[in-house]
Amino acid sequence: MSRRTLKLGAILLGVGGPGQHNTWLNSDVAADASVDVRWYIARAQEAEAAKFDLVFIVDSQFITPDSPNHYLSRLEPLTLLSAIAVHTTHIGLVGTATTSYNEPFNLARRLYSLDHISGGRAGWNVVTSGDAGTAGNYSRDEHYDYPTRYGRALEHVRVSQGLWDSYEEDAFPRDKERGVFFDRTKQHTLDHQGEYFRVAGPLNLERSPQGQPVIFQAGDSEDGRDLGAAVADAIFTHAATLEQARAFRTELRERAAAKGRDPENVLIVPGIFPIIADTDEQARAKETAILGAKSFDKALAELGRPFGWHDFRQYDLDAPFPDVELGSSFRTQAENISRHARENGLTLRQVVEHQVDAGRSPFVGSPRTVADEIQRWFEGGGFDGVSVSVNSPSEFARFTEQVVPILRARGVVRSEYEADTLRGNLGLPLPRNRHTAARRTPEPVR
Repeated sequence: MSRRTLKLGAILLGVGGPGQHNTWLNSDVAADASVDVRWYIARAQEAEAAKFDLVFIVDSQFITPDSPNHYLSRLEPLTLLSAIAVHTTHIGLVGTATTSYNEPFNLARRLYSLDHISGGRAGWNVVTSGDAGTAGNYSRDEHYDYPTRYGRALEHVRVSQGLWDSYEEDAFPRDKERGVFFDRTKQHTLDHQGEYFRVAGPLNLERSPQGQPVIFQAGDSEDGRDLGAAVADAIFTHAATLEQARAFRTELRERAAAKGRDPENVLIVPGIFPIIADTDEQARAKETAILGAKSFDKALAELGRPFGWHDFRQYDLDAPFPDVELGSSFRTQAENISRHARENGLTLRQVVEHQVDAGRSPFVGSPRTVADEIQRWFEGGGFDGVSVSVNSPSEFARFTEQVVPILRARGVVRSEYEADTLRGNLGLPLPRNRHTAARRTPEPVR
């Protein structure tokens, strides 16, 4: 049995995501990085050279003037990943797509097209759309409530997986001598009649090299965790301490096992923001400078996002944190913020300051210190991989050229790719086509 190795992902955030207010001012960051396909291709190629497993493109469908800079103007994930696919050969290509505002047939076809274009390297980050304002862009008066959002999500994924099984692996012999293009007995309709979707099928696209795109998911609510345990091959998350990370990983794996899944096939891959300098002291000073450069006013505005973009600028900063309706946006995040403020008697100003300070990274120091800490978390059961936020090419190079080689020398990360598909490199099993499996299952002896 091969040794378990740390999985590596790169989150490509262009000119800066949440809390990265001044990232775009860095001379090393192209001011139009979020819409320049060449920027993304270059970062993906750098990640592939370092033997990363995947690049990840985040997405949302609703913005306000207070949205993070990267969110204001960015490329659609699957279109972008298709472009990256033809400039790379091994690295996985993962994009966010909502189950709330996509139909299963359309999205399953787009994802499977990416899987074919890339030779089996596609991944789908399943989301239910946290921004309630998204409803207004899709002819709805209100966002779906939590039970509906997650009910749709589970059914959406199951329908997509059924559509990806429309053709068995050997459905297209393409035998010119015999004049046989395809075997019609290996094509299957879906005929799904569910609570949220009715889909006949079949999907007009044959089986891909990895069978089905890899399913990713990120949701910390009870419903989100349950969805991840049910369908996800890998789960994006965040953790401030090894203890928190270990507890989350243990819980998700237990949930998956309770659903009859092999918990070894559910990978936990938190996002991290390493801060690296020549010495630990320089790295800590660098982190302090990064936090100090954050705009309080922008942080105050961004605080409204989990509360449905509620405008907190209307309140007295030094009064107790206001009692705000949670709504149907990022409800779990909003609940956590409100609970922390209430239990600690915080003012609005203190809540904003706490949110800014919460951006501190556990992975700060010299290359060796950062490598040591990543290895400690990995071997301590905190995660199966990490996803590194990427803005500045030079900062990303510090990680790939100074930290990764230390981890590689210790056998923590791979030296070469093991497979040509994302599923293969993540060590995940190839899903059997349900119709082929049924065909090969022997009849019970009577």
